[in-house]
Amino acid sequence: MPVAGANPKTTAPRDGRLGQLRQQVYEQLRSAIEQGRLPAGTRLPPSREHAASLGVSRNTVLWAVQRLQAEGYVEARVGDGTYVSQAAGAPPPQGLVAPPRGLSRRGQLIAETAARWRPPHVAARAFRIGAPEVDTFPFALWDRLARQARPGQRSARAQYLDPAGDPELRQAVALWLWASRGIRCDAAQVVVCSGSQQGIDLIARLLLDVGDEVLVEDPGYPGIRASLLGHGVLARPVALDAQGLRIDEGAAQWPGARMAVVTPTHQFPTGVCMGLARRQALLQWARTHDAWVVEDDYDGEFQYGGAAQRVPALCSLPGSERVLYVGTFSKTLHPGLRLGFVVVPPALVEAFAMARAITDRHAPGDTQAVLARFIAEGHLLRHLRQMRELYQARQRVLVDALADTSGGALQLAPSDRGMHLLYEAAPGSDDETLSRKALTAGVMLAPLSRYAMQSTRRGWLLGYAGYSEAEIVAAARVVGGLARMR
Repeated sequence: MPVAGANPKTTAPRDGRLGQLRQQVYEQLRSAIEQGRLPAGTRLPPSREHAASLGVSRNTVLWAVQRLQAEGYVEARVGDGTYVSQAAGAPPPQGLVAPPRGLSRRGQLIAETAARWRPPHVAARAFRIGAPEVDTFPFALWDRLARQARPGQRSARAQYLDPAGDPELRQAVALWLWASRGIRCDAAQVVVCSGSQQGIDLIARLLLDVGDEVLVEDPGYPGIRASLLGHGVLARPVALDAQGLRIDEGAAQWPGARMAVVTPTHQFPTGVCMGLARRQALLQWARTHDAWVVEDDYDGEFQYGGAAQRVPALCSLPGSERVLYVGTFSKTLHPGLRLGFVVVPPALVEAFAMARAITDRHAPGDTQAVLARFIAEGHLLRHLRQMRELYQARQRVLVDALADTSGGALQLAPSDRGMHLLYEAAPGSDDETLSRKALTAGVMLAPLSRYAMQSTRRGWLLGYAGYSEAEIVAAARVVGGLARMR
């Protein structure tokens, strides 16, 4: 059954470049899915048959189908072919419009990420995930540190600066990583960036080519997938178990993958911690396949056991030379700082610094300098101690309040790490309806399905870090009442 639409071979530009032909086949398939000519559940024709009907090579069709699979439009069923996914025909998010005409192909890829990831830009309220406590942040201390700078220092920071970051901040970060996460690195390996999202973007631009395959966690963080897809990279979903990403399955299914992006300390969004054996297997995969591992340690500082019980970073293990470590101060301090960093191998530092310079030259000098002092003088350590205690207390309030208000229907399992909890429902169940009802009542309750690609895992994510006990209890009453009515 050929897919409805023009024959790409007859409509391709006369130069017949392979990339343009692949793009046309991809766009025709995607259009047929979005317009309903290929409804959800439709089995795509075999690639050889499809290629013959279109007059193109089989590899051209395979490339287009693989990209659609990475974007969630189709799903492969082992031994049964490829089908249009059930979610492919769902309406786009409210307010979403088609990319404007005139964009380049890469521009279209970037614009289309809005269909997969809509970063929040409204005030956080319970139970939105990823929001740290900001009301008690020591702003007065921060301002005092800023005022202590001498006029000559202020003038120097007002000039164009090193795109890799302020030297004192890079040194402070390197020392902090050794003390808190067990990572031995030189200050010269630290590249300062505008949060973890820019760090992922730099990695994708510098280490991947269009059409490359990257193993990503499923379910996982959509901002990572959006960045990869915006660069024309194929995000390959890999299932999780109690030890994290199944690298054995990922390697078998996608043998050509050039990178894996993981959240090993506290997997987002399920919360599992990758065990030592799985970490070693992941590092061995990277060495064997000459691939990269990206460690996104987005909330690794929030482990609530004693120091001896805290899990060190993947990057701290022997044999981690192929690991790039991405850190952020958006969770440890607050997202308004717009500061994060990437720890890269020495040979890559100059390339990363130049990519940063091309993007936005460098981070603000004053902010970097104040943060360097904030870390070096021990204020970060004290702040994190306070936040760990506060977040633990808020987590207990959430667990108790939700169990009480739902009549025992929603029993959350406590966690010794992180800033949110997951309540997991039956695989394949509807988790969107409750989330929509909660939002109507003023509560942000993210469904787990929003973070899945092929995974059928379902449930709800409840952030607690950034909300007072009163806010948590009030939101729990809403969610608990809705759960009783299900």
